[in-house]
Amino acid sequence: MLSTPLPAPAIRRWRLSLFVFMLLVGVSMSSWIVRTPAVRDAIEASTAQMGLVLLGLSAGSMSGILSSGAAVRRFGGRNTMAAGGVLVVAGVLVVGLGSESAAAPVVALGLALFGGGGGLSEIAVNIEGADVERQLGRSVLPALHGCFSAGTVVGALAGILCTHLRVPVLWHLAVVAVLASAAFAWAVRSIPTGNGRRVAEPGQGGGFRAQLAVWRDTRVLLLGAVVLALALAEGSANDWLPLIMVDGHGTGQTVGSIVFAAFAAAMTAGRFAGAALLARFGAVRVLRGSAVVSAAGLALVVFSPSPALAGAAVVLWGLGASLGFPVTISAAGESEDPDAAVGAVATAGYLAFLAGPPVLGFVGEHVGLRGAMVLVLVVVATVVVTSEAARPRQAGAEVEGEKAPRPGGAAEAAGVPGTADRGGDGPQGRSTPVG
Repeated sequence: MLSTPLPAPAIRRWRLSLFVFMLLVGVSMSSWIVRTPAVRDAIEASTAQMGLVLLGLSAGSMSGILSSGAAVRRFGGRNTMAAGGVLVVAGVLVVGLGSESAAAPVVALGLALFGGGGGLSEIAVNIEGADVERQLGRSVLPALHGCFSAGTVVGALAGILCTHLRVPVLWHLAVVAVLASAAFAWAVRSIPTGNGRRVAEPGQGGGFRAQLAVWRDTRVLLLGAVVLALALAEGSANDWLPLIMVDGHGTGQTVGSIVFAAFAAAMTAGRFAGAALLARFGAVRVLRGSAVVSAAGLALVVFSPSPALAGAAVVLWGLGASLGFPVTISAAGESEDPDAAVGAVATAGYLAFLAGPPVLGFVGEHVGLRGAMVLVLVVVATVVVTSEAARPRQAGAEVEGEKAPRPGGAAEAAGVPGTADRGGDGPQGRSTPVG
């Protein structure tokens, strides 16, 4: 945390740089997602083989997120974000090269680089956003993560145009990589140096033992189940939605891209509306409603014989999945051992991102991608029961409308100094398979 308040213009540049960074991560991610049917055709992968290729993204994301906190504490948020941006750009370019050379391992490597970059910058961005909130005295994190979702919409729309014009995947992703690298370089320059960096105190440790012990807490187990379910709902759309429309509903690749853009737009709307929903209804009702809405959208995509109705239903799917991860992570931050609880629950979410692609790919190989989504539908439905674990533990918490988690809560729980007491309510954080 910066101990000295910055001038207002410097704070505004800092905030804008974070918004631009998150926007470009979203643009980069959706740019290759909308081209997955073309990439799949180029590398001649079956559904099961495509699941293994996508496993590169999940493995990279898991590695990045697990190393992010330590990287911030050692090198600071600015340097960690810079490293993450480099990996994101490299990943996008390598995916394009893999598609051009019809090499599935190269595509998987590109996705691993991309996932590692997105995961590495995850905690760093939250730290910076939380400190901007402290400097400004008002909420920033919900809009920050809304910028990521807005970026996915921009990238998807550009991808739709490139798909329609039959622009080669390599040229499309190379242009994205060049633009993203320039934007990342500009954004990082406006971020103060050393933020989040600290020297380890003697005697600190026991993290791994604490992570194991925290699973004895029933509340943490249930929160892990919630985030796993809704992360699976989000991640399965990021991984498979264009192919579900192309292979499962017989649409063209352009239509598959348009449908993904609709999903991304719904995620964006849900995140920007999240603070107001949490303030009015509380975490339990928001998560319960999210599960019902997401399940309704999934059911229509799976069972509707109409491609048009299935395409429209992804709006419900996206709205329902939008708040699952940030709301659950914030709830975990109110546990007795927030450090260990947040780490454990976040790991459960990334387990969904890690295991989801290959599991759904293998199931889809036998029953089709629409049939494989039934598994996701069943898992999401369990949130109606398990969401009760998100009820705040504080004394005097209201039953009908729990206080929404304060910005900075998850960052503080992740072991980052100086991120508490920001004031304001609202969801924070977003972790995807960088998606």
